[in-house]
Amino acid sequence: MKKIQIDLRSDTITLPTPEMLKYMFNAKVGDDVWEEDETVKALENQLASIFGKESALFCPSGTMTNQIAIRLHTQIGDELVCDKLSHIYNYEGGGIASNSGVSARLLSGECGRITVDQIHQNINPDDVHFPRTSLVCLENTVNKGGGVCYDYSQIQDISTYCHSNSLALHLDGARIFNALIAKNDSAKNYGKLFDSISVCLSKGLGAPVGSVLIGDLNFIKNAKRVRKSLGGGMRQVGYLAAAGQYALDNHITRLSDDHDRAKKIGDKLNTLSIVNNLRPVETNIVLFDVHESHLNRFKKLLNNYCIKASFMGDQTVRFVTHLDFCDKKLSIVLNALEELN
Repeated sequence: MKKIQIDLRSDTITLPTPEMLKYMFNAKVGDDVWEEDETVKALENQLASIFGKESALFCPSGTMTNQIAIRLHTQIGDELVCDKLSHIYNYEGGGIASNSGVSARLLSGECGRITVDQIHQNINPDDVHFPRTSLVCLENTVNKGGGVCYDYSQIQDISTYCHSNSLALHLDGARIFNALIAKNDSAKNYGKLFDSISVCLSKGLGAPVGSVLIGDLNFIKNAKRVRKSLGGGMRQVGYLAAAGQYALDNHITRLSDDHDRAKKIGDKLNTLSIVNNLRPVETNIVLFDVHESHLNRFKKLLNNYCIKASFMGDQTVRFVTHLDFCDKKLSIVLNALEELN
């Protein structure tokens, strides 16, 4: 009997559901560079409304939305503040420097979550010897932190500080809906705190591609120019935007299922002596270390059960639950891990 293939490398590996595909192929499209694709406009308006902001811009990737935001919030020679685990620093091809000519002040937060006190201590004085600190970037949930979330009060404090000190505040919200579901927070409240927000549609929400940058009217007007210069202007892209619409309408509340399955995996890992440094499991990411002496045994087990995982370092393993990971597959994973006892 052919074994079931289980892919827990990322929530980006999901395939569109039959219902999503049908919705995509029925989309009304036009040339989006000419601003004539009504499905793209509808998606942008929908997300702007969800977060209580004025406007939004559909882009091919979260890397592009983040990089556009950094470009617009800074000038060449400036410095931004972020955690050392941030996606914008680790996984965007050095774009902070190459796209915007900006340096990064890296902080050591708790699983990637920085505090207002840390930010205050790392703002450069108004002195020509130092780069001008102009931007603070948060990530929620934190990928390299194991999918942990900020408490809303933490973000409130950071937002108040930033806006009292002429600092822009950007949110890399690649998995923001996971955070909103986990913390039972309001998207509109988030919209009040950030100058710009990047939302990914192709991670937990299950769309095949696309991210949306959200901000005020003038910010998004300028963002279109930067998107064009980065090669992000697209034509009849409403077919992809429709997938995002379907995901927003149908795949947000079900994120709690992914969280529950991830928690069960985390509970099982917590019983294994070969596992240490299991990060808090708050959403759909399970991040942990395997003792070096048992690493080959662990990899062999994954291979035997046709389970794919991400390795974020020699001993650090990441499982990510998602739309295509069901209870049947969960049972297989839990049974496999039981063999490590």
